[in-house]
Amino acid sequence: MMQVPASASLPTHVLARCFNNTSATYKYYWFLSILQELESGHTIIPKLNLFSRMIANAWYTVNYFHISFGKQDLIQQAIQSIYTLEGIAMDAHQQDVFEILTRSSRIQTERNLWHFDKNVPHKFLSPWFPKIESRAEVYARSQRFENDCLYALRADSIEINAIWVEYLKSNARLLKDFCYWNLSLFLQAKNPNVPDIPNKLIKPAVRKSLTAQRTKFWDIVFDGSNKPMRCIYTGRELVKGDYAVEHFIPYSFVSHDLIWNLIPADSAFNSTKSDKLPPLERYFDPFFAMQRQALDIMLEKNAGNKILQDYLTIFPDYASITPDAFRERIQPLITIASNNGFSFLVDEGTGKNTDD
Repeated sequence: MMQVPASASLPTHVLARCFNNTSATYKYYWFLSILQELESGHTIIPKLNLFSRMIANAWYTVNYFHISFGKQDLIQQAIQSIYTLEGIAMDAHQQDVFEILTRSSRIQTERNLWHFDKNVPHKFLSPWFPKIESRAEVYARSQRFENDCLYALRADSIEINAIWVEYLKSNARLLKDFCYWNLSLFLQAKNPNVPDIPNKLIKPAVRKSLTAQRTKFWDIVFDGSNKPMRCIYTGRELVKGDYAVEHFIPYSFVSHDLIWNLIPADSAFNSTKSDKLPPLERYFDPFFAMQRQALDIMLEKNAGNKILQDYLTIFPDYASITPDAFRERIQPLITIASNNGFSFLVDEGTGKNTDD
């Protein structure tokens, strides 16, 4: 269990209690935003900056990975509203989102941000003032820094208590880790069947390349195949050197590049598929046929290939990789992803979902 860094002079045990009994993500994103502003050199921090950072920190998790924050959490609703109002890309960088929000002149965007002023700033201080329910009284007492509270509350800003500044700055990385660890536990409870929650909290600087999966696996399959390889989506014949390596279940849900979820596909189609789900009624059989063919070729031609071990993350051995067993493993993932907001591929000819 992670703990906040200890201090001989500060009530860090009180800080550690800030994430007890949480029913929404607000406190996690509020504290992360405070740490980010401190790292930027600010000890008197406009609330607008903090509310904007809360949205920016959660932006990728909500829009790209479709993680549910729970029905009581309005960060998710605020992000969805701002996404429509501001036209910000769903995979925009955190700093870009922050800057757009702090400059926005749209009244509804401002309302979305300032909604969090109702409870978040003073509720975060409740461990320092455990018996005080009055918002006004918490504001007044915080301005006197009673009980060595973390910051003083004002109408448009907060001021970090001077006795906490050096501690927060010098321990910022550990405190962020503590915050993300608690946030991942909270979100995992809200999304019990969604894989890899910790890696869906921050947008990676760069997505990993699929070069190894292409050159050390699929290129070998192409060389060893005695019949044409065709894209399961378009039917186009694929040739070595002219195909995309495609995630069957979107990367934005599974958050990994394991070979059992990767297939060669028409490059033009891959760019339009994006994070859409493939309906299994239409695509499972050709998907499995391609996977089984690849597996058989690799076991014959290059049985020592380390990439083959990716299959053993969901199967006990290669012999157990049957159509029924494979479907049993990916059907729940497709269902959960759909329930979390991922949409299905649309048939270009009819305009209907391909699972209709």
